[in-house]
Amino acid sequence: MTKPESAGHDYDVVISGASLAGSAAAILLARRGARVALLERRSDPGAYKVLCTHSLTANAYPVLDELGLVPALEQAGAIRNEARWYTRWGWIEPRAAPSGPGLPYGYNIRRSTLDPLIRSHAARTPGVDLLLGHQVTGLVREAGRTVGVRASAADGEREIRARLVVGADGRDSAVAKFAEVPVRRHENARFGYLAHFRGLPLRDGIAHAWFLEPDMAYAFPNDDGVTVVAVLPDKKRLPAFREDLEGSFLDFVRGLPEAPPVDSAERVSKIIGTVDYPLLTREPTAPGLALVGDAALTGDPLWGVGCGWALQSAQWLAEAVATAVTGRGDLDKSLAAYARTHRRRLTGHQKLAVDFAKTARPFNPGEQLMFSAAARDAAMARHMFLFASRLIGPLRFLSPLALARAAVVNMRHRRTATPPVRA
Repeated sequence: MTKPESAGHDYDVVISGASLAGSAAAILLARRGARVALLERRSDPGAYKVLCTHSLTANAYPVLDELGLVPALEQAGAIRNEARWYTRWGWIEPRAAPSGPGLPYGYNIRRSTLDPLIRSHAARTPGVDLLLGHQVTGLVREAGRTVGVRASAADGEREIRARLVVGADGRDSAVAKFAEVPVRRHENARFGYLAHFRGLPLRDGIAHAWFLEPDMAYAFPNDDGVTVVAVLPDKKRLPAFREDLEGSFLDFVRGLPEAPPVDSAERVSKIIGTVDYPLLTREPTAPGLALVGDAALTGDPLWGVGCGWALQSAQWLAEAVATAVTGRGDLDKSLAAYARTHRRRLTGHQKLAVDFAKTARPFNPGEQLMFSAAARDAAMARHMFLFASRLIGPLRFLSPLALARAAVVNMRHRRTATPPVRA
Protein backbone atom coordinates (compact mmCIF):
# COMPACT_ATOMS: atom_id res chain seq x y z
CA MET A 1 0.00 0.00 0.00
CA THR A 2 1.50 3.33 -1.04
CA LYS A 3 0.77 6.45 0.94
CA PRO A 4 -0.52 9.67 -0.59
CA GLU A 5 1.45 12.85 -0.29
CA SER A 6 -0.57 13.93 2.79
CA ALA A 7 1.79 12.94 5.60
CA GLY A 8 0.27 11.16 8.57
CA HIS A 9 -2.66 9.74 6.60
CA ASP A 10 -2.89 6.47 4.74
CA TYR A 11 -5.88 7.87 2.84
CA ASP A 12 -7.95 11.02 2.59
CA VAL A 13 -11.14 9.08 3.42
CA VAL A 14 -11.84 5.66 4.86
CA ILE A 15 -15.37 4.34 4.39
CA SER A 16 -16.86 1.43 6.32
CA GLY A 17 -19.45 -0.38 4.23
CA ALA A 18 -19.27 -1.07 0.48
CA SER A 19 -22.96 -1.25 -0.29
CA LEU A 20 -24.96 1.54 -1.97
CA ALA A 21 -24.08 4.57 0.16
CA GLY A 22 -20.46 3.58 0.75
CA SER A 23 -19.66 2.62 -2.84
CA ALA A 24 -21.37 5.75 -4.19
CA ALA A 25 -19.49 7.99 -1.74
CA ALA A 26 -16.19 6.32 -2.64
CA ILE A 27 -16.73 6.85 -6.37
CA LEU A 28 -17.84 10.47 -6.04
CA LEU A 29 -15.05 11.43 -3.63
CA ALA A 30 -12.36 9.72 -5.69
CA ARG A 31 -13.50 11.48 -8.83
CA ARG A 32 -13.02 14.75 -6.95
CA GLY A 33 -9.42 13.87 -6.18
CA ALA A 34 -9.62 12.00 -2.85
CA ARG A 35 -7.77 8.78 -2.04
CA VAL A 36 -10.36 6.42 -0.58
CA ALA A 37 -10.18 3.14 1.34
CA LEU A 38 -13.52 1.35 0.96
CA LEU A 39 -13.87 -1.35 3.61
CA GLU A 40 -16.38 -4.19 3.41
CA ARG A 41 -16.66 -6.69 6.24
CA ARG A 42 -17.79 -9.48 3.91
CA SER A 43 -15.17 -11.16 1.74
CA ASP A 44 -17.52 -12.05 -1.12
CA PRO A 45 -17.57 -9.31 -3.80
CA GLY A 46 -21.06 -10.51 -4.76
CA ALA A 47 -22.51 -10.02 -1.27
CA TYR A 48 -25.75 -8.06 -1.10
CA LYS A 49 -28.42 -6.81 1.27
CA VAL A 50 -31.24 -9.34 1.44
CA LEU A 51 -33.96 -7.44 3.30
CA CYS A 52 -34.75 -4.48 1.07
CA THR A 53 -37.56 -3.00 -1.01
CA HIS A 54 -35.28 -3.21 -4.07
CA SER A 55 -36.51 0.21 -5.19
CA LEU A 56 -34.49 3.19 -6.38
CA THR A 57 -37.02 6.01 -6.30
CA ALA A 58 -36.79 8.81 -8.85
CA ASN A 59 -34.84 11.07 -6.46
CA ALA A 60 -31.91 8.67 -6.97
CA TYR A 61 -31.74 9.10 -10.75
CA PRO A 62 -29.46 12.19 -10.78
CA VAL A 63 -26.99 10.34 -8.54
CA LEU A 64 -27.11 7.21 -10.70
CA ASP A 65 -26.53 9.40 -13.73
CA GLU A 66 -23.51 11.11 -12.13
CA LEU A 67 -22.12 7.72 -11.13
CA GLY A 68 -22.47 6.57 -14.74
CA LEU A 69 -24.58 3.58 -13.72
CA VAL A 70 -27.71 4.19 -15.79
CA PRO A 71 -26.57 2.25 -18.88
CA ALA A 72 -25.39 -0.65 -16.71
CA LEU A 73 -28.70 -0.73 -14.84
CA GLU A 74 -30.66 -0.78 -18.09
CA GLN A 75 -28.42 -3.54 -19.44
CA ALA A 76 -28.91 -5.54 -16.23
CA GLY A 77 -32.67 -5.48 -16.76
CA ALA A 78 -33.68 -2.88 -14.17
CA ILE A 79 -37.34 -1.90 -14.46
CA ARG A 80 -38.31 1.77 -14.62
CA ASN A 81 -40.53 2.19 -11.60
CA GLU A 82 -43.91 3.39 -12.73
CA ALA A 83 -46.53 2.62 -10.10
CA ARG A 84 -50.16 2.67 -9.05
CA TRP A 85 -51.41 2.81 -5.44
CA TYR A 86 -54.65 1.39 -4.10
CA THR A 87 -56.67 3.44 -1.60
CA ARG A 88 -60.21 3.20 -0.26
CA TRP A 89 -61.14 5.89 -2.83
CA GLY A 90 -59.79 3.87 -5.73
CA TRP A 91 -56.43 3.64 -7.50
CA ILE A 92 -54.00 6.53 -7.70
CA GLU A 93 -52.46 6.18 -11.15
CA PRO A 94 -49.84 8.88 -11.91
CA ARG A 95 -49.50 9.67 -15.59
CA ALA A 96 -47.55 12.33 -17.43
CA ALA A 97 -49.49 15.44 -18.40
CA PRO A 98 -50.78 15.21 -22.01
CA SER A 99 -48.70 18.20 -23.14
CA GLY A 100 -45.83 17.84 -20.68
CA PRO A 101 -42.67 15.75 -20.29
CA GLY A 102 -42.80 12.19 -19.04
CA LEU A 103 -42.75 11.50 -15.34
CA PRO A 104 -39.32 11.18 -13.73
CA TYR A 105 -38.36 7.63 -12.89
CA GLY A 106 -35.96 5.49 -10.94
CA TYR A 107 -35.53 1.73 -11.09
CA ASN A 108 -36.55 -1.49 -9.44
CA ILE A 109 -33.65 -3.91 -9.36
CA ARG A 110 -32.75 -6.73 -7.01
CA ARG A 111 -29.96 -6.02 -4.55
CA SER A 112 -28.32 -9.28 -5.68
CA THR A 113 -27.78 -7.49 -9.00
CA LEU A 114 -27.33 -3.91 -7.78
CA ASP A 115 -24.86 -4.32 -4.92
CA PRO A 116 -22.16 -6.22 -6.86
CA LEU A 117 -22.65 -3.84 -9.78
CA ILE A 118 -22.00 -0.63 -7.83
CA ARG A 119 -19.24 -2.27 -5.73
CA SER A 120 -17.35 -3.39 -8.83
CA HIS A 121 -17.82 0.09 -10.29
CA ALA A 122 -16.20 1.53 -7.15
CA ALA A 123 -13.34 -0.98 -7.33
CA ARG A 124 -12.56 0.14 -10.89
CA THR A 125 -12.56 3.83 -9.98
CA PRO A 126 -9.05 5.32 -9.83
CA GLY A 127 -8.32 6.45 -6.29
CA VAL A 128 -10.49 3.79 -4.60
CA ASP A 129 -8.99 0.78 -2.85
CA LEU A 130 -11.71 -1.80 -2.14
CA LEU A 131 -10.68 -3.82 0.91
CA LEU A 132 -12.94 -6.86 1.23
CA GLY A 133 -13.04 -8.86 4.45
CA HIS A 134 -12.17 -5.82 6.57
CA GLN A 135 -14.43 -5.29 9.59
CA VAL A 136 -14.10 -2.12 11.65
CA THR A 137 -13.35 -3.02 15.28
CA GLY A 138 -12.74 0.46 16.64
CA LEU A 139 -11.88 4.05 15.83
CA VAL A 140 -8.58 5.86 16.13
CA ARG A 141 -9.13 9.04 18.15
CA GLU A 142 -6.84 11.98 18.84
CA ALA A 143 -7.78 15.08 20.84
CA GLY A 144 -11.49 14.21 20.66
CA ARG A 145 -11.38 13.71 16.90
CA THR A 146 -11.71 10.58 14.75
CA VAL A 147 -8.57 10.16 12.65
CA GLY A 148 -8.91 6.58 11.44
CA VAL A 149 -10.22 3.08 12.06
CA ARG A 150 -8.96 -0.22 13.36
CA ALA A 151 -10.05 -3.11 11.18
CA SER A 152 -9.67 -6.87 11.40
CA ALA A 153 -8.89 -8.90 8.31
CA ALA A 154 -7.75 -12.42 7.52
CA ASP A 155 -4.14 -11.44 8.09
CA GLY A 156 -4.80 -9.71 11.43
CA GLU A 157 -5.77 -6.26 12.64
CA ARG A 158 -4.59 -3.06 11.02
CA GLU A 159 -4.94 0.66 11.59
CA ILE A 160 -5.98 2.87 8.70
CA ARG A 161 -5.68 6.63 9.17
CA ALA A 162 -7.57 9.25 7.19
CA ARG A 163 -8.71 12.84 7.41
CA LEU A 164 -12.33 11.63 7.34
CA VAL A 165 -14.00 8.41 8.46
CA VAL A 166 -17.38 7.63 6.89
CA GLY A 167 -19.88 5.21 8.37
CA ALA A 168 -21.87 3.62 5.54
CA ASP A 169 -22.48 0.46 7.53
CA GLY A 170 -26.24 0.41 7.89
CA ARG A 171 -28.77 1.05 10.61
CA ASP A 172 -26.76 -0.91 13.19
CA SER A 173 -23.67 1.12 12.29
CA ALA A 174 -20.59 0.03 14.22
CA VAL A 175 -18.88 3.29 13.29
CA ALA A 176 -21.69 5.31 14.86
CA LYS A 177 -21.61 3.16 18.01
CA PHE A 178 -17.82 3.41 18.39
CA ALA A 179 -18.10 7.19 17.96
CA GLU A 180 -20.98 7.31 20.46
CA VAL A 181 -23.11 9.30 18.05
CA PRO A 182 -26.50 10.05 19.68
CA VAL A 183 -29.43 8.17 18.14
CA ARG A 184 -33.17 8.79 18.33
CA ARG A 185 -35.20 5.58 18.07
CA HIS A 186 -38.79 5.74 16.84
CA GLU A 187 -40.93 2.62 17.21
CA ASN A 188 -42.55 1.07 14.17
CA ALA A 189 -45.95 -0.49 14.85
CA ARG A 190 -45.87 -2.56 11.65
CA PHE A 191 -43.91 -5.71 10.84
CA GLY A 192 -42.94 -6.89 7.39
CA TYR A 193 -42.33 -9.98 5.27
CA LEU A 194 -41.42 -10.33 1.61
CA ALA A 195 -40.79 -13.01 -0.99
CA HIS A 196 -39.62 -13.15 -4.59
CA PHE A 197 -41.80 -14.63 -7.33
CA ARG A 198 -41.11 -15.41 -10.98
CA GLY A 199 -43.90 -15.34 -13.52
CA LEU A 200 -46.17 -13.02 -11.50
CA PRO A 201 -48.05 -10.72 -13.88
CA LEU A 202 -49.02 -7.23 -12.72
CA ARG A 203 -51.45 -4.99 -14.59
CA ASP A 204 -49.48 -2.94 -17.16
CA GLY A 205 -46.31 -4.57 -15.80
CA ILE A 206 -45.81 -1.80 -13.24
CA ALA A 207 -45.46 -1.66 -9.47
CA HIS A 208 -48.54 -1.87 -7.24
CA ALA A 209 -48.94 -0.66 -3.66
CA TRP A 210 -51.92 -1.11 -1.38
CA PHE A 211 -52.74 1.33 1.44
CA LEU A 212 -55.19 -0.71 3.49
CA GLU A 213 -55.16 1.47 6.62
CA PRO A 214 -53.39 0.49 8.70
CA ASP A 215 -51.92 -2.48 6.80
CA MET A 216 -49.79 -2.07 3.69
CA ALA A 217 -48.52 -4.22 0.82
CA TYR A 218 -46.63 -3.78 -2.43
CA ALA A 219 -45.47 -5.71 -5.48
CA PHE A 220 -42.41 -4.45 -7.37
CA PRO A 221 -41.35 -5.99 -10.70
CA ASN A 222 -37.58 -6.37 -10.90
CA ASP A 223 -34.86 -7.62 -13.22
CA ASP A 224 -34.86 -11.18 -14.60
CA GLY A 225 -38.65 -11.46 -14.41
CA VAL A 226 -38.68 -11.51 -10.60
CA THR A 227 -41.33 -9.62 -8.62
CA VAL A 228 -40.84 -8.74 -4.97
CA VAL A 229 -44.07 -8.96 -2.96
CA ALA A 230 -44.10 -7.49 0.55
CA VAL A 231 -46.72 -7.21 3.27
CA LEU A 232 -46.53 -4.79 6.21
CA PRO A 233 -49.38 -5.45 8.65
CA ASP A 234 -50.16 -3.93 12.02
CA LYS A 235 -48.20 -5.65 14.81
CA LYS A 236 -51.50 -6.61 16.40
CA ARG A 237 -51.68 -9.31 13.72
CA LEU A 238 -48.22 -10.68 14.46
CA PRO A 239 -49.12 -13.57 16.85
CA ALA A 240 -51.57 -15.08 14.38
CA PHE A 241 -49.20 -14.41 11.48
CA ARG A 242 -46.37 -16.30 13.18
CA GLU A 243 -48.48 -19.41 13.76
CA ASP A 244 -48.41 -20.12 10.02
CA LEU A 245 -46.04 -17.72 8.27
CA GLU A 246 -46.40 -19.10 4.76
CA GLY A 247 -50.16 -19.49 4.94
CA SER A 248 -50.63 -16.06 6.52
CA PHE A 249 -48.41 -14.37 3.96
CA LEU A 250 -50.13 -15.95 0.97
CA ASP A 251 -53.63 -15.37 2.39
CA PHE A 252 -52.78 -11.71 2.95
CA VAL A 253 -51.67 -11.33 -0.66
CA ARG A 254 -54.67 -13.26 -2.01
CA GLY A 255 -56.97 -10.88 -0.13
CA LEU A 256 -55.61 -7.72 -1.73
CA PRO A 257 -57.88 -5.78 -4.11
CA GLU A 258 -57.01 -6.93 -7.65
CA ALA A 259 -54.50 -9.27 -6.00
CA PRO A 260 -51.50 -10.52 -7.96
CA PRO A 261 -51.99 -14.23 -8.77
CA VAL A 262 -49.35 -15.68 -6.44
CA ASP A 263 -50.78 -19.20 -6.70
CA SER A 264 -49.90 -19.39 -10.40
CA ALA A 265 -46.40 -17.95 -9.93
CA GLU A 266 -43.18 -19.63 -8.82
CA ARG A 267 -41.82 -18.51 -5.48
CA VAL A 268 -38.02 -18.37 -5.85
CA SER A 269 -37.07 -17.24 -2.35
CA LYS A 270 -37.88 -17.88 1.25
CA ILE A 271 -40.37 -15.65 3.00
CA ILE A 272 -38.12 -13.29 4.95
CA GLY A 273 -38.76 -10.26 7.08
CA THR A 274 -38.50 -8.49 10.38
CA VAL A 275 -40.89 -8.08 13.27
CA ASP A 276 -39.12 -5.05 14.73
CA TYR A 277 -37.78 -2.33 12.43
CA PRO A 278 -37.55 0.99 14.29
CA LEU A 279 -36.88 4.25 12.50
CA LEU A 280 -33.49 5.64 13.56
CA THR A 281 -32.20 9.19 13.31
CA ARG A 282 -28.58 10.05 14.12
CA GLU A 283 -26.56 13.23 13.91
CA PRO A 284 -24.89 12.84 10.50
CA THR A 285 -21.51 14.21 11.57
CA ALA A 286 -18.99 14.38 14.42
CA PRO A 287 -15.40 15.69 14.43
CA GLY A 288 -13.58 13.82 11.67
CA LEU A 289 -16.59 11.59 10.97
CA ALA A 290 -19.69 11.46 8.74
CA LEU A 291 -22.58 9.03 8.40
CA VAL A 292 -24.44 8.25 5.16
CA GLY A 293 -27.37 6.04 4.21
CA ASP A 294 -29.13 4.06 6.93
CA ALA A 295 -26.29 4.79 9.35
CA ALA A 296 -27.44 8.42 9.44
CA LEU A 297 -31.18 7.93 8.99
CA THR A 298 -33.17 4.70 8.78
CA GLY A 299 -36.60 5.33 7.30
CA ASP A 300 -39.70 3.18 7.23
CA PRO A 301 -39.41 0.44 4.55
CA LEU A 302 -43.11 1.00 3.91
CA TRP A 303 -42.16 3.98 1.70
CA GLY A 304 -39.29 2.29 -0.15
CA VAL A 305 -37.03 5.37 -0.08
CA GLY A 306 -33.97 4.03 1.77
CA CYS A 307 -31.92 3.23 -1.35
CA GLY A 308 -32.61 6.65 -2.84
CA TRP A 309 -31.62 8.42 0.36
CA ALA A 310 -28.46 6.31 0.61
CA LEU A 311 -27.35 7.51 -2.82
CA GLN A 312 -28.39 11.10 -2.22
CA SER A 313 -26.60 11.35 1.11
CA ALA A 314 -23.42 10.02 -0.51
CA GLN A 315 -23.68 12.73 -3.15
CA TRP A 316 -24.34 15.48 -0.57
CA LEU A 317 -21.30 14.37 1.41
CA ALA A 318 -19.00 14.30 -1.62
CA GLU A 319 -20.14 17.73 -2.73
CA ALA A 320 -19.56 19.18 0.74
CA VAL A 321 -16.24 17.67 1.81
CA ALA A 322 -14.22 16.72 -1.29
CA THR A 323 -12.10 19.86 -1.27
CA ALA A 324 -11.44 19.68 2.46
CA VAL A 325 -10.48 16.00 2.60
CA THR A 326 -7.79 16.61 0.02
CA GLY A 327 -6.25 19.25 2.27
CA ARG A 328 -7.59 22.34 0.54
CA GLY A 329 -10.29 23.48 2.95
CA ASP A 330 -11.73 23.44 6.46
CA LEU A 331 -13.09 19.94 7.10
CA ASP A 332 -15.19 20.93 10.10
CA LYS A 333 -16.97 23.64 8.11
CA SER A 334 -17.49 21.22 5.25
CA LEU A 335 -18.98 18.61 7.58
CA ALA A 336 -21.29 21.24 9.03
CA ALA A 337 -22.48 22.06 5.51
CA TYR A 338 -23.20 18.37 4.85
CA ALA A 339 -25.11 18.08 8.13
CA ARG A 340 -27.24 21.13 7.24
CA THR A 341 -28.11 19.69 3.84
CA HIS A 342 -28.93 16.28 5.32
CA ARG A 343 -31.25 17.77 7.95
CA ARG A 344 -32.90 20.20 5.54
CA ARG A 345 -33.61 17.57 2.91
CA LEU A 346 -34.67 14.63 5.10
CA THR A 347 -35.93 15.78 8.51
CA GLY A 348 -39.42 16.68 7.28
CA HIS A 349 -39.84 13.39 5.45
CA GLN A 350 -38.68 11.45 8.52
CA LYS A 351 -41.10 13.27 10.83
CA LEU A 352 -44.05 12.33 8.64
CA ALA A 353 -42.85 8.73 8.42
CA VAL A 354 -42.39 8.51 12.20
CA ASP A 355 -45.90 9.81 12.78
CA PHE A 356 -47.37 7.23 10.41
CA ALA A 357 -45.31 4.35 11.83
CA LYS A 358 -45.56 4.80 15.58
CA THR A 359 -49.17 3.64 15.99
CA ALA A 360 -49.91 1.94 12.62
CA ARG A 361 -52.84 4.30 12.35
CA PRO A 362 -55.25 4.87 9.44
CA PHE A 363 -54.89 8.07 7.40
CA ASN A 364 -55.43 11.28 9.33
CA PRO A 365 -57.73 14.01 7.88
CA GLY A 366 -54.90 15.70 5.97
CA GLU A 367 -53.77 12.43 4.43
CA GLN A 368 -57.36 11.53 3.57
CA LEU A 369 -57.68 14.87 1.76
CA MET A 370 -54.54 14.37 -0.33
CA PHE A 371 -54.90 10.65 -1.10
CA SER A 372 -58.59 10.90 -2.03
CA ALA A 373 -57.91 13.86 -4.33
CA ALA A 374 -55.02 12.00 -5.97
CA ALA A 375 -57.35 9.08 -6.73
CA ARG A 376 -59.78 11.48 -8.44
CA ASP A 377 -57.58 13.97 -10.29
CA ALA A 378 -54.64 13.47 -12.67
CA ALA A 379 -52.77 16.59 -11.55
CA MET A 380 -53.08 15.58 -7.89
CA ALA A 381 -51.86 12.07 -8.77
CA ARG A 382 -48.75 13.61 -10.35
CA HIS A 383 -48.28 15.76 -7.24
CA MET A 384 -48.51 12.65 -5.06
CA PHE A 385 -45.98 10.88 -7.29
CA LEU A 386 -43.45 13.69 -6.93
CA PHE A 387 -43.72 13.46 -3.15
CA ALA A 388 -43.62 9.65 -3.04
CA SER A 389 -40.50 9.81 -5.21
CA ARG A 390 -39.00 12.37 -2.79
CA LEU A 391 -38.59 14.90 -5.59
CA ILE A 392 -40.49 17.45 -3.48
CA GLY A 393 -40.56 17.88 0.27
CA PRO A 394 -43.42 17.97 2.77
CA LEU A 395 -43.71 21.77 2.67
CA ARG A 396 -44.38 21.77 -1.05
CA PHE A 397 -46.51 18.63 -0.91
CA LEU A 398 -48.73 20.16 1.77
CA SER A 399 -48.52 23.74 0.58
CA PRO A 400 -51.65 25.91 0.89
CA LEU A 401 -52.06 25.79 -2.90
CA ALA A 402 -51.89 21.97 -2.96
CA LEU A 403 -54.33 21.63 -0.07
CA ALA A 404 -56.74 24.06 -1.74
CA ARG A 405 -56.52 22.14 -5.03
CA ALA A 406 -57.22 18.86 -3.21
CA ALA A 407 -60.23 20.40 -1.46
CA VAL A 408 -61.64 21.66 -4.77
CA VAL A 409 -61.16 18.24 -6.40
CA ASN A 410 -63.06 16.52 -3.58
CA MET A 411 -65.87 19.09 -3.56
CA ARG A 412 -66.35 18.64 -7.29
CA HIS A 413 -66.40 14.90 -6.83
CA ARG A 414 -69.12 15.12 -4.19
CA ARG A 415 -71.25 17.38 -6.41
CA THR A 416 -71.03 15.07 -9.40
CA ALA A 417 -71.32 11.78 -7.48
CA THR A 418 -74.53 9.87 -8.18
CA PRO A 419 -76.94 10.44 -5.28
CA PRO A 420 -78.09 7.36 -3.41
CA VAL A 421 -81.35 5.79 -4.55
CA ARG A 422 -84.02 6.04 -1.88
CA ALA A 423 -86.41 3.19 -1.34
